[in-house]
Amino acid sequence: MTDTLIERDVDRPAVPAAPEGIIATRTMRAIGTTAVVAVTDAGQADAALALLAADLRAIDEACSRFRADSELRVVEQTGAGRPVPVSPLLYEALETACSIAVQTAGIVDPTIGSALIELGYDRDFDEVRTIESAPEYEAQAAPGWWQIGMDPQLRTVAIPDGVHVDLGSTAKAFAADRAARRIADALGCGVLVNLGGDVAVSGGAPVGGWAVGIAAECTTALDAVDQVVAISAGGLASSGTTARSWVRNGRTVHHIIDPWTGEAAPAVWSLVTTAAHSCVEANAWSTAAVVLGEDAIGDLGARGIAARLVRADGTIVHVGDWPGETPRFAAGTADRSDPIPRKVQ
Repeated sequence: MTDTLIERDVDRPAVPAAPEGIIATRTMRAIGTTAVVAVTDAGQADAALALLAADLRAIDEACSRFRADSELRVVEQTGAGRPVPVSPLLYEALETACSIAVQTAGIVDPTIGSALIELGYDRDFDEVRTIESAPEYEAQAAPGWWQIGMDPQLRTVAIPDGVHVDLGSTAKAFAADRAARRIADALGCGVLVNLGGDVAVSGGAPVGGWAVGIAAECTTALDAVDQVVAISAGGLASSGTTARSWVRNGRTVHHIIDPWTGEAAPAVWSLVTTAAHSCVEANAWSTAAVVLGEDAIGDLGARGIAARLVRADGTIVHVGDWPGETPRFAAGTADRSDPIPRKVQ
């Protein structure tokens, strides 16, 4: 259940609160998105940014689908289905992706790489938007995560020929969880990491929790977010069909793939935001909700997931313990004017 993770009234944070003081943030561009780190000890902000940069560089080198020299791409290109020893980081990222595939009954599947390539998402997203036409193709279902052979004892991975792995649906959330935990352990303070809307927190939360803004674009102006909620533990993630969409041969497509059809999922929801005990889990269900369409309401409710779903026409649906809408801010955070506090010392 997520009732202790996302709050309307934040008198009692889910983890011991950090002393009141200045919260410092730092921002950078990395792994194709805007990365933000916030800390409860302003004097540690630069150190936190350096640690985040190192973590994201390692993730990019291990997991990127867009780098020919990434460890993942090398395994695909040279392994030919044979077991290949991999780094602990890539193994953990792949293991996490396959675990999420099992947890979501295959709705979030890392073997959708070929479908994304066919739709034109085979390069940096800024370049994808400039492509006006592409060869026609026949969509095919994803091969299935079970095709990826993994040996935890030998730490090897076997990816069959023709199977292209995309960790985009889990790696960013995995990186947020990992970075928040590692930075909090290293610096001994409360930490929030936001990677393009995938948010993870670790360590002592500020009094009242971390305030997080909800919007379709991670670059939305601070006074234009749809809602602000507070989290004191775990993670929060948003998935949508508008921020990363493009036109392919006259039709609009997006990056969230239905693995059973190999096509972009129907755009029932323009934005789904969920809270869970980790950013990876939150991201899994926000992504799954887009693929599930109307069935997401019952499915998320049955699992006890707190969620905010926005239909294509703008209608908002709340599931579980998601706080009700108020003008600009959730109750308990109305005195905050920023989705991530930015009082930088």
